[in-house]
Amino acid sequence: MQGFANLMWLLSLALIVFSGFALLDAAIRREDAYRAADKKTKPFWLIILGIAFVVNLLFPILSFLPIIGLIATIVYMVDVRPALRQITGGGGGRRGSSSDGPYGPYNGGR
Repeated sequence: MQGFANLMWLLSLALIVFSGFALLDAAIRREDAYRAADKKTKPFWLIILGIAFVVNLLFPILSFLPIIGLIATIVYMVDVRPALRQITGGGGGRRGSSSDGPYGPYNGGR
């Protein structure tokens, strides 16, 4: 039983870190990027992810509330965050030149 308790503790810690990262990421994004990406507003996502973070801190992983918070966090991470990164240009750190196409530099057939 001790091994199972340790596994559940690690899983709970992972959920807290995951929801905390999503909350911090949502907090540093610009408000206008949410509107430009046609997603809910920044305060909406901050409230949802904040509640998910607090629920993960307070409730054990076997209850249904952390699972609902996990679903909200996953939705943010796989749907909202990539759309915001595309709007704000926050991908990869590599800035291409004006002649770069979607698959690399365009040299005009040279």
